[in-house]
Order: sequence, then C-alpha cells, then structure tokens
Amino acid sequence: MKKLIFVVLLLLSTSCFAEALNDALKNIEAEWASIYYSTPKNQQGPAYVKLLDKTVNLVRQYPDAAEPIFWQAVVKATYADQQDAFSALDAIHEARDLLIKAIKINPETMSGSAYVTLGTLYYMAPKWPISFGDDEAAQQMLQTALKINPDGIDTNYFYGEFLLLHNKPGDAAVYFERAATAPARAEQLYADNQLKAEARLALKNTQNRKISDEKGLFLSLFNSASVK
Repeated sequence: MKKLIFVVLLLLSTSCFAEALNDALKNIEAEWASIYYSTPKNQQGPAYVKLLDKTVNLVRQYPDAAEPIFWQAVVKATYADQQDAFSALDAIHEARDLLIKAIKINPETMSGSAYVTLGTLYYMAPKWPISFGDDEAAQQMLQTALKINPDGIDTNYFYGEFLLLHNKPGDAAVYFERAATAPARAEQLYADNQLKAEARLALKNTQNRKISDEKGLFLSLFNSASVK
C-alpha cells in the first residue's frame, strides 16, 4: 500500500510539474506573439529583453526540458532584428546553438518547430566567412520539420518561403496553401492565425514572385554594415 501511495504521489507531482511548465510556456508564447505581431518596432527591443529574462529563468527551472531552450533561442533570434550588426551576429549564433541543444534533448521539440527555426536561421544568416548561412543545411532542417509535422502551419509556411527565395514559386505555392488552410491550434490561436494570414498573402504573391521586405533580414543587415 505504501508503495502504491508513493507511485500515485509521484505521478501527481510529475503531472503538476508538467502543467506548471506548460502554463509558463503558453505565457511566453503569447507574450512573444504580442511583441512580434502587435508591438511597434521602436518598442520591441526592451520588450524582448524582458521576455528573454523570463526564458532564461525558465531554462534554469527546467534544465532538462527542451521547450524553454527553444523559446530562449526564438527570443534571441527575433531580438537580433533590434540590434546592431555585430550584436545580431552573436545573437543568431547563440540562437543556433540553443536550438541544436534543444533538438538533442528532444528531436521533436515543439512538433518540429525547433527544426523550422534552425532551418530558417540557416537560410537567413549570411554565408561563410561572415556567418553560418547554408542553404543545403536549411533545406535539410526544414524537410525534417515537415516529416515530424507534415500538416503544421509553420513547417509548411517556412518551407514555402525557402522555395520562393530559391525561385520556385510553383512549388512554394503548394506549401503556402497547406499553411493557409491548416487549422490553428487552440493554445496559440493568435500566432497561428497571424502566420496563416501571411501564408495567404505569400500564396497570392507567388504569382508575381514577390518576397516580403523582411526576408533575407540578416543578410541585408550585415551587407549594409560591411559597406560603412
């Protein structure tokens, strides 16, 4: 009987542990989406700094969980847009290393989103000798994400974006359409609907092979820095 009670208590404590982590992750995700999609650009920097502190604290609380590390990487990568070229370069390298660490803990972290983010960094970052940009590695990461989550909004959208950047609008349109029609997740409705809207716009733009001004962000950032 004592052993049974111990097992029940252990299961309950594990459940509470998981619930507390999930709640914290949902809060971070909601705050990140609010900053990224709704906060004016000139106010995003300080907001990202505060959110980054929260992710760091969460990683300390749950050092063996991949998800907090994933969100630390995401916040670092998106905050890079608010920094000078050299700080941004450091940030995306740190984000890459965090994503690799998260994937080592759990290859299916965030239903493939860790691979999506890592792949996106590989095709947005400048190539050697400035940084680690690598289109072949990017495609491998994005295709791995699709294998993990073939119906995901982000897995399809970002692979479509990769294909569009490589002058394959017809192939890209297939993935944009999948992203646009995929169901939004109840736990992150706002962010998913925003990305679905971007997918619909991207699908329309494939007709003229248009790419959003924000694509190639890091490449343009470091190119502009190198000519000064």
